[in-house]
Amino acid sequence: MAVGASPADTEWMRRMTIRIGTAATAVVGAVVGYARVVRPWHLRFGATPEEAGAPLLGDEIIPHPDLVATRAVAIAAAPDDVWPWLVQLGQGRGGFYTYDRLENAVARCDIHSADTIVAEWQGTAVGDEVRLHPEVALRVERLEPGAGLVLAGGVPMGDVAAPYDFTWAFVVEPGPGGTTRLVVRERYGYTQRWSWLLVEVVEAISFVMTQKMLRGIRDRAESTPKG
Repeated sequence: MAVGASPADTEWMRRMTIRIGTAATAVVGAVVGYARVVRPWHLRFGATPEEAGAPLLGDEIIPHPDLVATRAVAIAAAPDDVWPWLVQLGQGRGGFYTYDRLENAVARCDIHSADTIVAEWQGTAVGDEVRLHPEVALRVERLEPGAGLVLAGGVPMGDVAAPYDFTWAFVVEPGPGGTTRLVVRERYGYTQRWSWLLVEVVEAISFVMTQKMLRGIRDRAESTPKG
């Protein structure tokens, strides 16, 4: 017992020590659980082990990435019905087929995801800009019509360039019976020692948006009128 402490004070201190210890254990357990279970699932959402490990268009742009996320979805539509939705991605164009209201409310992105294929947005070429926000754009680095689109760049921090190199690949692969596998890959190369702190947050947000985007593209492609 501490000098001058009453039995009641000592009991309170004992209980507080137990509560703090329990809380600390819970936090550590949550962090370990996220690192071992949740994070790997986030980074490979929907992708098979083969897809996650296979080389993809644009990988050579960042040959030694610090973080890679590969996600995929099966689409009951032909690649030719999927590609037009990809090539019109972008703010001021077809959007990203995600949570438009949330993006517009939080970041003022002015994004409006299209529910139709627009002919004037189908002429994307290498060197073009694909905007994430009216003031933020990625550039088209690789383009294989009907098969793959790779964007590169990063989201700056005000007037400071993004502390990482980034590529975002969209690859359309034919599946059995006229179906499609859409594989999306993000690759990050850190340029600062602290880059990982920012990227981990960015990647968690990206998972939320990407899983919605994959489903949004799938649903639109599967509902495309067949000629």
